[in-house]
This record gives sequence, structure tokens and C-alpha cells, in this order.
Amino acid sequence: MIRFLSIIFTVVILHSCSTKENKEGPATYDNLITAGGTISEIIYELGYGNRIIATDITSTFPASLQQLPSIGYRNQIKAEGIFALGPDAVLMEEGYLSAEVLSQLQASGLPVYVFKKPVTVQESKDLIMDLGKLFQEEEKAAGLISQMEGDLAKLKANATTTKNTAVFIMARGPETVFLAGEETFASALFEVAGLEPAARGFKDFIPLTPEALIQYDPDHIILFESGLQSLGGKGGLSKINGIQQTKAYINNNIHAFDGHYLSGFGPRVGKAALDLQALKH
Repeated sequence: MIRFLSIIFTVVILHSCSTKENKEGPATYDNLITAGGTISEIIYELGYGNRIIATDITSTFPASLQQLPSIGYRNQIKAEGIFALGPDAVLMEEGYLSAEVLSQLQASGLPVYVFKKPVTVQESKDLIMDLGKLFQEEEKAAGLISQMEGDLAKLKANATTTKNTAVFIMARGPETVFLAGEETFASALFEVAGLEPAARGFKDFIPLTPEALIQYDPDHIILFESGLQSLGGKGGLSKINGIQQTKAYINNNIHAFDGHYLSGFGPRVGKAALDLQALKH
């Protein structure tokens, strides 16, 4: 069951969900605000997209969500902006709002539901089912999970013994470039896809150095589309010291994907893994 700290007057941390007997909650609300692309996508897929009146800038799928008023991004989000939109409830990714904003929402009596961002396939399934139960749409949630499992079955059927290594580069302009290590969405998704994470021996993200690129010498380099654009495209990528010496660059195995699609670990995680698996040669 969802471990409610309170029904209305405090934040609800959801690790599982409320019982069917509870007829109150988001399923009865007309005006929802979401913060976190994965949560927004799942709520939409459960059939409640028309209840979302505003969301954050990471909620890019489906594209219709981008037409909604934006509450901003993480620490830029202010409680006043949320209150001004008149929501019945806020559903958000854990850690997405600052502690101050969260406290202000709590003090106002606005229901806030907080979910852990999934970083594994099992956590993706758990989040889908948690939201399905919360919205009393368990059957639709089970359907989404079934589709995901179908994609994962294709991954298994297509698996080969060919070993390809990959790294993920997070870029926000030429001066802000990081390499993903262990315990990141990238390493987790690579492993699901059957790619071998080349960057090992450190966790999270570290500044990218020429020495690291040469040392790991990946078969594939993966970026977000927005990250590649921030570098000036593949031409700009070539200016990163060390990259031209990697197998990935030499063989033109530089690949860019939509950020939310690649990192969201939502209903389409199996499809994203299939796209990565298809890169193997």
C-alpha cells in the first residue's frame, strides 16, 4: 500500500499504491500538474493526459504536453507559479522540486504525490503499476507493462554474442561536457541493450577528459540530441580533445537520441534498448 504520511496536508511518498476502496485521489481530480517526464508520460498513457494542465520542460512526450503551460525546470520552479495555475494536485519525481518549494506546497494543503525516478526496468514496471493503482487503472497499467515486456522479449530474441562498447556523453555546450559512469541511466540502459559500458571504475558523471576517451576507446558514443546540438553538431564534437582517436569517431558511430526517450525509463524503455541494440555490428 502507499505509505501515506497524510492524505491532504503533507507530501505522499509512493512506493506502492492505495487500495481500490479509496475513491479519492488523482483519479477524481480535474487539474493536475506533473513534474518529471516519465511520470507525465505514464499518466498520459493511462488516459489522464487531458487532466494535466501544466508540466515541466522535461515532459516532452507525447508532443502535446509541450503545448501546455510550463512550470520550469527543477530548482527554477517556484511555488507561486504552481499556485497560480490552480491545480488540484501535483505529481512529481522525487527530488525534482527544491525543499523550500516542497515545504510551501505542503503548508498550503495542496496534495503532492512524490515518486522515485526509475533507473531499472523493474523500477519502470513498479512505477507504471503504482500510478495505475493510484488512478484506479490497473488494467491499463498492466497493458503498458505487457507492451514493455514484449519489447524486452525482442531484445532477448535478437541478442548476439558480438561485444560492442559504448559511452554516454552529457553535453551542455563545449565547456560543460561530462562522461557517464556506473550507476547511471546510461550504464543501466546499455546493459539492457546488450552494449558493454566502457566507462567503468567511477560512479555518476565526471568531467570528460581526453585521457578518458582514449583509455575507454568505445565502439559507440551516445549523446542526447540536445547535447549534440549544444556542441554544434558532429562537427563541433570533433573539437573535443581525444575524440578523433576513438573507434567510435573513426567509424562514424556517433549516435544522438531524444533525451527523455533515452533516459526516462518509462513505458518505452524496451524500445529505446532495441534502438541501442540495433547499433551493434
